[in-house]
Amino acid sequence: MTRVRADLMISLDGIAATDDATPESPFGEDWARLTEHYVATRSFRERVFGDTSGEGTTGLDDDFHQRYFEGVGAEIMGAGKFGLHAYPDDPDWRGWWGDTPPFRYPVFVLTHRELPSIEMLGGTTFTFISASPTEALAIATEAAGGADVRIGGGPTSLVPFLTAGLVDELHVAITPIVLGRGIRLWDALRHFDRDYQVSSVTAPSGVTHVTFTRDQARS
Repeated sequence: MTRVRADLMISLDGIAATDDATPESPFGEDWARLTEHYVATRSFRERVFGDTSGEGTTGLDDDFHQRYFEGVGAEIMGAGKFGLHAYPDDPDWRGWWGDTPPFRYPVFVLTHRELPSIEMLGGTTFTFISASPTEALAIATEAAGGADVRIGGGPTSLVPFLTAGLVDELHVAITPIVLGRGIRLWDALRHFDRDYQVSSVTAPSGVTHVTFTRDQARS
């Protein structure tokens, strides 16, 4: 059975995306602090950077990053994660991940713009859709062919899927920093946890991994 999963990194004060981006630093300087533990892992370096040297951290942070892609057959992401907000008028823009993105499966980008699909090396295809969460999930589920669907974020795109009760498992990595400003995850999710079993574990990096797993299957 296809399960719908999501992973997100947040600060102690619940910030899941920074708002200090500039043309020179499109993710903002705080983003590096928020994601430092993942970028340092062996599996991230290999999957995203193509680094097969074996360098990088292991342990819990690496374990969770390996699960990030494990068993996933399709992904849904917001236009911001693809980078349309940074390069809205560049017809040659093909996303942040170079010629061989780490996904290796169909990715559906939520946007109201009509754009042709982009086939990348390694099995990733970016398809741009204008759809509600339910409609987007139906499209991605069919493309996944029985594997899981991942809601790739960012938080603005993820929250409607959570409020609609469409996510079976949410993993939140809480980095022990306070950002004070940015896009918060929890503001629209009061009582979200009632339908989930919650578990947590803290890695040596200081990052706390909290997993919300649905008690029962979606109807």
